[in-house]
Amino acid sequence: MIGCVPAILMMLAVQAAQEPKGPGPNDPKEPIAKEFSIERGRAFLDSAALWWQKEKKCLTCHTNVAYLSTGAGYASKRPAFLEVRKFAEETVSVRWEQPKGPRYDADVVVAALGLAVSDAETTGKLHPLTWKALDRMWAKQRPDGGWNWEKCDWAPLESDDHYGVTVALLAAVRAPENYAETPAAREGLMKARAWLANNPPTLLHHRAMLLWVSKYADGYLCEADREKTVTDLLALQRPDGGWATASLGRWKRTDGKEQDLETSDGYGTGFVLTQARLTGIPASDERLRKGIAWLKTHQRESGRWFTRSLNTDSRHFLTHVGTAFALLALHECGETGP
Repeated sequence: MIGCVPAILMMLAVQAAQEPKGPGPNDPKEPIAKEFSIERGRAFLDSAALWWQKEKKCLTCHTNVAYLSTGAGYASKRPAFLEVRKFAEETVSVRWEQPKGPRYDADVVVAALGLAVSDAETTGKLHPLTWKALDRMWAKQRPDGGWNWEKCDWAPLESDDHYGVTVALLAAVRAPENYAETPAAREGLMKARAWLANNPPTLLHHRAMLLWVSKYADGYLCEADREKTVTDLLALQRPDGGWATASLGRWKRTDGKEQDLETSDGYGTGFVLTQARLTGIPASDERLRKGIAWLKTHQRESGRWFTRSLNTDSRHFLTHVGTAFALLALHECGETGP
């Protein structure tokens, strides 16, 4: 037994080395990286997503679901992405089958989104667990067509039902194999469109989410509204080339401070650039080139792109989804390195 101790210690050391380490706090004072690196950004997102599901044991809009729903096109073979996908599948097949089931309706919707997008961007086939998640998503839909979304004042992701409806729509219309034409999806989408008709967008961010949906399905924004939305988004570009998330809506902070409408950040810049590319604006467009230049010159040493919370100056988890969109924007604009 004594002779086994070194081997046991070595095994424990290897396990410890493989344990996901947290990416560290999202600090607004973290220095800008001396050199831009896409790989460092991807490694940050790997770390943030794995740490979140290990510590929090849940899927969340701003971290591991953000990774699944934005990174599948370029990161689907990364070990971390595969672990996040596995965690999402186990959420549906194991954790949802436990007595308590999903904690919130939003948990079901974001799981469906992450699985549907990663299916669409990888195999092109609808995984049985994705189908199961989508079925449960429709079961959670209210009679009025909406969902009981999380309203924690964590804008723009968890602050109003409109965001939840557009996330559900994205899950359905991004699911491969013409899923949106199935009877369950057709009925659910019809109810969701009725909800939108009764609850039109009040924020530019709402309109941008519908712009995203309209890339994959007709009937959510007419051509004039699509053009107006992307024009309004691009008009908010800051002189330095980036965008400020707070300028995309009218959100109040719970800490009593003023929103920063002037400072460009990762989420605002990555999100707007992504929507612009989805509407067909070429990466060579001067506005997009300036936006990409901002991303390349404002990455932090850790690899992240900082985004200040719209709620309170504490953990700034919006940085995680901001980094996800920054990386997606770079990918959509043909930036593959260094």
